[in-house]
Amino acid sequence: MYPTDRQYSKEHEWVLLETDDRAMVGVTQYAQEQLGDVVFVDLPEIGSIVSQFDKLGEVESVKAVSDVYSPIGGEVLEVNEAVIDHPELINVDPYDKGWLIRMGSVNPIELSELMSSAEYEKFLTQFE
Repeated sequence: MYPTDRQYSKEHEWVLLETDDRAMVGVTQYAQEQLGDVVFVDLPEIGSIVSQFDKLGEVESVKAVSDVYSPIGGEVLEVNEAVIDHPELINVDPYDKGWLIRMGSVNPIELSELMSSAEYEKFLTQFE
């Protein structure tokens, strides 16, 4: 259920390291299920510097507004404009079309503070 090529945070975000210093970030399947129908996404501007676990933006659903936290630090290189225009992509495909940002200048060492897919699935059992 949770792709094994990513690392996961306790705040229910994922990060996919694309190169040694470039990564893609999004929210997990569990997060989008808890949110319900996503209707608005607020993401940082390109060029913004974000530290690991700092607030990255907000996702608004029919239920609530939730903060999104960065699972890894770096510089925002790209924002998924498709998600801005069609926030429901987060519900439909959180790991592919529903990604949020691409970051550069990331420190891969920070990945050690995150969970593997199996560890994240085990972490989720406490919410059942």
